[in-house]
Amino acid sequence: MNAHDGRLTMTGTKRNWMWLAIGLAVAQTAVLTLIGRPLTTPAAPQGIVSFEFAGTLTNAQAIIASWDARTQIVAGLSLGLDFLYPLVYAAAIALSCLAAAPHLPGRLGRFGPVMVGGMAAAAVLDYIENISLIQLLLGSSSALWAPLAWGCAAVKFTLVFLGMGYALVGGTLALKKRAGY
Repeated sequence: MNAHDGRLTMTGTKRNWMWLAIGLAVAQTAVLTLIGRPLTTPAAPQGIVSFEFAGTLTNAQAIIASWDARTQIVAGLSLGLDFLYPLVYAAAIALSCLAAAPHLPGRLGRFGPVMVGGMAAAAVLDYIENISLIQLLLGSSSALWAPLAWGCAAVKFTLVFLGMGYALVGGTLALKKRAGY
């Protein structure tokens, strides 16, 4: 990173890492989406996301009961693959935020490193969420896991959407600058 106007800017090599991370995140999103298709049921209309937001042991158990044995294996596979995903999407969004930061006006441009911390927090929350969901899938009757997964998912998605929005606004401003607007 280079200092420019008190902000961090990305070098060409780090920009290449950003594009690689974005490509991997898009690819893994597609794979998880394909694998997760059988997880959509009336009890889980949003598939694994419904499970993440079950919120209560009763709701989580109803979702699991809506999956047959094969689909429960698919859920386990999805959660297993999701242990790589936080590293990939967090890196993609964090690097995108750093690339966007110099193009954002005033103090907003200085939030790039804060957004990187937010993506690290999102990844940690995703791991806690996954562990909670695996416990439920394995048959735990603890009332702790479903609300813990819900809370982690809610904060994780908030941080991810904030990071994506930050990167999108900065990226749009960079493209406008490059196009001469």
